[in-house]
Amino acid sequence: MFIEQSMNIGDWGHLSVIVAFVAAVVSTLGYYMASRGRALGDTDAAWLRFGRGAFVVHGVAVIGVIVALFGIIHGHRYEYYYAWSHSSNHLPVYYMISCFWEGQEGSFLLWIFWHVVIGAFIIRGSRQWEAPVMAVFAFVQIFLMSMILGVLVGGLKLGSSPFILMKEFMPDLPVYKLNPDFVPQDGTGLNALLQNYWMVIHPPTLFLGFALTLVPFAYAVAGLWKGELTQWVSPAIRWSLVGGGVLGVGIMMGAYWAYETLNFGGYWNWDPVENAVYIPWLVLVAALHALVLWQRGKTGLRTAFSLVVATFLLVLYATFLTRSGVLGNASVHSFTDLGLSGQLLVYLMAFVVLSIALLVWRWKQIPVSEKELTMYNAELWVFVGATVLCLGAFQVLFTTSIPVWNALVGFFGIKSNLALPADQIAHYTKFQLWLGVLVALFSGIAQLLWWQRNDKETVLNSISIPAILTLLGASLGILLVRQNGAHQMSLPYIALLTTGLFGVLANLSMLLQLVRRGVRLSGGAVSHIGIALMLLGILASAGYSKIISQNTSGLLYSRQFSEEDNRDNVLLWRNDPGKMGPYELTYTGQYFDAPGVPEYVSKELLFPVVNDEYKAVARGEIKVGEKVYYKAGDTLEIRPEDTYYRVAYKNQESGDEFVLFPRAQANEEMGGLLASPDIKLFWDHDIYSHVSSVPDPNKEKDWSEVKQYSVAMNDTLFLNDYFAIFKNAEPAHNTAGLGLNPGDVAVQGDIIVYGEKNKQYHAHPIFIVGKSGMVGRVADEVEDLGLRITLDNIDPQKGKFTFGVATTQKDYVILKAMEKPFINLLWSGTLLMGLGFGIAVVQRGRKPKPVPAAKVPRGAKQVQAA
Repeated sequence: MFIEQSMNIGDWGHLSVIVAFVAAVVSTLGYYMASRGRALGDTDAAWLRFGRGAFVVHGVAVIGVIVALFGIIHGHRYEYYYAWSHSSNHLPVYYMISCFWEGQEGSFLLWIFWHVVIGAFIIRGSRQWEAPVMAVFAFVQIFLMSMILGVLVGGLKLGSSPFILMKEFMPDLPVYKLNPDFVPQDGTGLNALLQNYWMVIHPPTLFLGFALTLVPFAYAVAGLWKGELTQWVSPAIRWSLVGGGVLGVGIMMGAYWAYETLNFGGYWNWDPVENAVYIPWLVLVAALHALVLWQRGKTGLRTAFSLVVATFLLVLYATFLTRSGVLGNASVHSFTDLGLSGQLLVYLMAFVVLSIALLVWRWKQIPVSEKELTMYNAELWVFVGATVLCLGAFQVLFTTSIPVWNALVGFFGIKSNLALPADQIAHYTKFQLWLGVLVALFSGIAQLLWWQRNDKETVLNSISIPAILTLLGASLGILLVRQNGAHQMSLPYIALLTTGLFGVLANLSMLLQLVRRGVRLSGGAVSHIGIALMLLGILASAGYSKIISQNTSGLLYSRQFSEEDNRDNVLLWRNDPGKMGPYELTYTGQYFDAPGVPEYVSKELLFPVVNDEYKAVARGEIKVGEKVYYKAGDTLEIRPEDTYYRVAYKNQESGDEFVLFPRAQANEEMGGLLASPDIKLFWDHDIYSHVSSVPDPNKEKDWSEVKQYSVAMNDTLFLNDYFAIFKNAEPAHNTAGLGLNPGDVAVQGDIIVYGEKNKQYHAHPIFIVGKSGMVGRVADEVEDLGLRITLDNIDPQKGKFTFGVATTQKDYVILKAMEKPFINLLWSGTLLMGLGFGIAVVQRGRKPKPVPAAKVPRGAKQVQAA
């Protein structure tokens, strides 16, 4: 049928989704037929070209979907529900990128895109494995594409389309009955907590990690399918290394986002969504160690198969947890249910059944090592370490899945009383702390034994020096903790400190030995050092975080505050210095972010434009250093959603000074005050500050009754605790935003108010006389002093000016500040961990190099680099 109207961007986008879905189906068929009934590497060339071509079409269509969806967001096409619900007119482009994956459909699309990219690498570099591996890849793409298909099949909704129109998504809105073509002028905007640069790079990194878990899974499935039960290990190791590094770094990016954006004072809260990502990463790392065990010692292949398969299935389970709505109120940032829970469950169960069926089919054929492991075998310690990782993952999985269990038994009419722990942080930490202890210990032992032939003598020689240094270092650490007035170290803390130091020193010792023997760096040792440093950073920053904003005033700030909030916060009146631990703090006012200006701009320098909250008029020069960005009277853009509270810190002992700008936003939809911290970084600690309470900027201030003063120029006004001098009356200079018409006259008064310590403030109330004779007044506020001054009347014959003065409570903030000792160990350890994975990936691409002879007992054999 001839299309009468040209297709719009949403139609093109939806058509691209359908094309990508069909192409994935065709590609799966082509690759399956190319490999069916043939040995590995022996493929039907025609079917192979067919499958490959279909995957290329699939990839092009996926890119078309991405272009269409971002075009809708960037073009502010609010007739589409996705753009309206995630974007708004005033978002910068980099936050529009965050809008792309804020919703379920966009995040699925991001995941699909990474599979396309990875699939292209496999097609190019894995010709022998291409057909069976890409058959699995394309099969997974079918399921993922179905999540954004958005079509009805026999009355059953298949997926949720990102290209649905507002009037289709919410057809019952009254406005569409009056005007079917209604288009909103603005969107609801991006979640305030996601307006952070980490949300531009964290989700793509995390979803790349998710996508990479498919590769070893696909190789494992292909190996089971083709009966090649050992050849898949080598390529699977390389891809597992890439996936483990990317996913681990992605998780820690999210942790840093939480640290920098949320105000709970940490970086990990054991939220179910955090757990859902952490669990498959632990199992992936365990699977990687199992794969290495088989490649080196021909042991643990069944374990490797099971763990590689479990990793991908846990990623799918995490997807079900976070997107099905089953978590309900258990998570603060899971996706809402879009009616896809049944589809997600089918997706999960399809791969569970396929994987288990293949494993059962081939289980007895999978080679089993008859080698007996002793305590002098590095393989034993690696295997035990992998087991510990799996046990840690299971503990988190079991607790996180309690809502799923309740929903499952509830489906059969059985009421479950199983509840999540009241204090989830304490519950998880109690177990995971010991996981860290064992991981640090076993990683050190395994690395020391890995590079040599071992007996009792060599093991003792290798471990003795790191062990002695560890005990000395741990003893010194315990003494320093007690000397600095911290609480006595508990047994778990002592254990983590000791094993963490051992993990660093043992792996560092082996690295130095390898360098002396002319061997390339061990990526495993570098990663193990990074993880041990991370554990030490977690112990120091979480276990010994110190609140320095203790309330020493004796005041009860608010009866609505908890006892803890009243105790652990400091009240700062504007421009009144206050003491906080070793610091003198001064809250100096509110600031806004102005695009194009490298520093925040004081609210005192801005006059809001009527009917456009995103614009303001400069009341004076806005400059940074010597460079002037706006002159008085210029109009500039601002971002009014967030208010930054400038707090100057001065260390009274050292004299060092710095300024922090903690951020807050009045957001009723998210519980009222939405506060984000600002952080001062030192080499050995962070100062972490956020506001706990501020006057509600959206609430009208309670002003006193207006008191009038009739004065002439240069007269003095006595205003409660302050005095002011009326210096002059002159034509108003900055009238932009006042809505004046030609012929209107505006006069402003220049009043100098003297505050505490004779600090001067200028107030410029404006008196307007319209051409029609109507009179208007624009008050000016001196927020530091809680004064509002209006120019009420002018008597030109007597030279008198009448001013109205009202007072209110002075501006203030209630601030919480913490000291986070040695948190840089966590972040630097993360970088080392990622670097170690990267080194290992590069080394796996090279041929093994013999390890030069080390000092081993006579008769011992030289070991090849694993």
